[in-house]
Amino acid sequence: MTAMHAPRPPPTLAAARPHASPSSVAFQPPVCLLSGHRLFSPLRLAVSSRLHSSNPCSSSSGANGSLEGSSSSSSSGDSSSSSSSSSSGDGGELYHGLPPPRSGKGAPVFVTLPPDAVGPSGQMTRRKTMGASFMALTAAGVEGIVVECWWGIVEREAPEVYDWGGYMDLVMMARRYGLKVRAIMAFHQWGTGPGDPGWIPLPRWVLEEMDKEPDLAFSDRFGRRNKEYISLGCDVLPILRGRTPIQAYSDLMRSFRDTFRDFLGAVITEIQVGMGPAGELRYPSFPTEKLIKASAVAEIGEFQCYDKYMLASLGAQAHNVGMHEWGYGGPLGASNSLQNPDETGFFRSDGSWNMPYGQLFLEWYSGLLLLHGERLCMVTDAIFWGTGVKISAKVAVIHWYYDTSSHPSELTAGYYNTLIRDGYLPIARMFARYRMALCCTCFDMQDSDERSNPQSSPEGFLRQLIYAARKCNLPITGENSFARLDEASLNQVVKNSRLYYSGAYEASLSFNYVRMNKNLFDPHNWNRFTRFVKRMSDNQTFRAKLDIRRSDSYLSPTSTIEEIGRSLVCH
Repeated sequence: MTAMHAPRPPPTLAAARPHASPSSVAFQPPVCLLSGHRLFSPLRLAVSSRLHSSNPCSSSSGANGSLEGSSSSSSSGDSSSSSSSSSSGDGGELYHGLPPPRSGKGAPVFVTLPPDAVGPSGQMTRRKTMGASFMALTAAGVEGIVVECWWGIVEREAPEVYDWGGYMDLVMMARRYGLKVRAIMAFHQWGTGPGDPGWIPLPRWVLEEMDKEPDLAFSDRFGRRNKEYISLGCDVLPILRGRTPIQAYSDLMRSFRDTFRDFLGAVITEIQVGMGPAGELRYPSFPTEKLIKASAVAEIGEFQCYDKYMLASLGAQAHNVGMHEWGYGGPLGASNSLQNPDETGFFRSDGSWNMPYGQLFLEWYSGLLLLHGERLCMVTDAIFWGTGVKISAKVAVIHWYYDTSSHPSELTAGYYNTLIRDGYLPIARMFARYRMALCCTCFDMQDSDERSNPQSSPEGFLRQLIYAARKCNLPITGENSFARLDEASLNQVVKNSRLYYSGAYEASLSFNYVRMNKNLFDPHNWNRFTRFVKRMSDNQTFRAKLDIRRSDSYLSPTSTIEEIGRSLVCH
């Protein structure tokens, strides 16, 4: 058990942000960063050039209590590469290749549990099979597990009534088998709808509020509502029976901290805060299920700015610059999400995305997403300060149309990343202010996987994101996009992991295999997986000291692996 320290007061906005330049666009309406009965600070935020500043990443302390800043000498490779970088306005420096990779230790491997590891009633599922699975993972050298703590399960009955029983059972079982735990605060839905066997919606009482006020859900220009996550236009409005969404998220994380206090820092080593659909910091520009299908058709996506709260914010932004006619909705000429971007007025190479109207809209749209992320970074850092856990957040990998000028699929998701503007460096800088790790998928993908879409480049996307993390000295957690265990996919993970080895932290790179299912325990797949774990760790043991007896029976025989596979339900 780790010693507990008195919680640090939350960082002030002045400390958290670099100074704004006179050219910054003031963000309206004047909402507070953390309003409500716990933390209240009315302010007016200049989002654009503050969060898109080209200043170096500022140092800050994080939830693990480290006061180590990003030293100028820690990224000598960055300085050598930055000389060839160009600047593009507020977007910061553009990348032109990665700094030289650092030598060092390997990467610990975690395994993400099935989404229904805790069932709708709050009870741990398949207890016997889960125990056998944990034993097998430990034997394979896996460092730990990743478990999603679903808002729709924990706070399902009523506001501020939390049920952690099933998750407590999982954490105690992980401790018994010497596995560490990464807990994801999952404030989004899972699955496609009530007919989906893995359906996990938002809490029932939240959905009731959405039924009464449909504008709590995101909306596109066709009026289609998306209830995967509450519209971030409502972040600081008391729309959840007197609480704001940020307060509701904070209260749940505070309850988690208090409930699992004895495990924090020792068994539970990391908290990932969910920031949007699929837990990722993004807008639901297309349904999440389309992102996780290997055969998904490339889409532009739809701007999610048509609920009344988002429109009010956009209108205020347009009013501030004296262009009222720009505040009534998303861009004209964006066309439909399946159209070729070169055939649209907004996204084509010489389209209005790079004209004053497009620039203002995209600054506002991406700026509001960054503001949402900043709020969650701040409250998560404050809640888990002094507990010994690290905190992280996830960025979506949207590589469709990455090789075009406008990167339309990224723009509709909220990432203002184009041929002439780096949209991920501002996110990395924001995470760096709170000493957070950056999580992203796509480590298993090659450009050749996208033969049907030659404008897609998962490898190019990943290089840019890793460059941003390296530049800001961020730990990074990689994930696979698809649950494939073929040699080509696993080799690609190892290859991409070597882009970022070691650094200023004990383990600056780690990997989450997503996710544990019956295919993992197929004997052929299992053999490949265990070899993969050893390759990732450079034959070093990252596993925690085990509390179970060492014996020959500890290494699960093939028959046991097959039995686990048969009994584990695949989702």
